[in-house]
Amino acid sequence: MTAEAEVRGELRRLRARLPQVTGALAASADGLVLASETEAAGEAEHVAALTAAALGVALRLTEATEQGSFRELLIRGDSGYVATYAAGPAAVLTLLAGPRTNVGRLHLEARRSGARIGELIKGALERPAPAPMTAPAPVPRKPDRPPSLAGPATGGPADPAAGEPD
Repeated sequence: MTAEAEVRGELRRLRARLPQVTGALAASADGLVLASETEAAGEAEHVAALTAAALGVALRLTEATEQGSFRELLIRGDSGYVATYAAGPAAVLTLLAGPRTNVGRLHLEARRSGARIGELIKGALERPAPAPMTAPAPVPRKPDRPPSLAGPATGGPADPAAGEPD
């Protein structure tokens, strides 16, 4: 099973545990979608890009206020929540949830899933890469003329000005 499929499976299990979650995605810190479970097509890329922007502000804010490294970001709107959690050192888990969501339960489940996703991504990065494809070895080229006329080892004709060895 690929890392993407494993991460997507974790997102599905998280949504099953939290029915109020309407969308879930794992993304790199720079906004590249790694896996998603969202209801609207195309929504994942848009949310991942916005998450990357919000993450940049959150990182600067935690640094400026000396609060340590980023752990999570919670945004509450009239229609629900957007929550982002660290998923290892290079990825995040972002969840969309309805307004009646139990935020304590959201944090509990999302922190666990974020840690699991971080491990899955780390494991994928540590797997050995497949051997690179290499071109076949070149086939030795046949000389254009018989070896007796090929000249010195360089393959070119003999230099008549060099003279014959004594």
